[in-house]
Amino acid sequence: MTFASSSQRNPLDRTLWAVIGLLIAALAVFELTGVDLWLQDFFYNPAAHRWLVDPAWYWPRMIFYQGAKGVIIAFGVGMLVVAAGPRRWRAFFGVPADGRKDLWIAFLTLASVPALIGYGKATTNVFCPYDIERYGGDVPYVRVFERYPEGRRPERQGRCFPAGHASGGFALLALAGLGRTRRGRWLGAGIGLLAGWWMGLYQMLKGAHYLSHTVVTMLVAWIVFLCWRALFDRLSRFSRSARPADTDATETEEKLVSENP
Repeated sequence: MTFASSSQRNPLDRTLWAVIGLLIAALAVFELTGVDLWLQDFFYNPAAHRWLVDPAWYWPRMIFYQGAKGVIIAFGVGMLVVAAGPRRWRAFFGVPADGRKDLWIAFLTLASVPALIGYGKATTNVFCPYDIERYGGDVPYVRVFERYPEGRRPERQGRCFPAGHASGGFALLALAGLGRTRRGRWLGAGIGLLAGWWMGLYQMLKGAHYLSHTVVTMLVAWIVFLCWRALFDRLSRFSRSARPADTDATETEEKLVSENP
């Protein structure tokens, strides 16, 4: 992947409001339709009371869960080291002198998306498919913005919305910001989409999440990435606008010193 120069205006920055609109539309679709249950039914065998993928299976769990998570954590640590290290380390990986900002954006996205999704899981009180009565669980099916039936509110807290495991994979969408060309940006975004759905589909097949959980996590990851880009862009513009004033003040001070030795 060819790294982007921070001086270039990236067309990704113009997609923030469009993605926010997509998030609102997605929430409306899943809230007003039965798409989640319709799709999830394909992954569950009611006669055998089992999901298409057994959570206890070793290799699927190793490849799609533990292994994928470990690779992303290692990648994030490596990105932090390269971003925080000396310039020669970035030069070794082909990062231009002004590309350090893009590395920090990618790392911060990797760190903040799972944290934000984790907070959402802890506060939305939504249960996983395997928790609901339709799939052999003990709680009623309730969408994100619905209330539980009178007298049937579970005593325990649901912690399944949005999709937490897939958040690390979708955070790799930030790699799109490292691309200088359109092809490079598509490549970076493709890696994030592949990783996110690789992890998210595994969770769906074993009854841990609905499609809506995964789609919302994907869109939130993209929004967080674009917000970090917007913040860094504002800081860069502020720094550039402040620099001439500092230079003028320094030149004025030097002139006064020279005139009054």
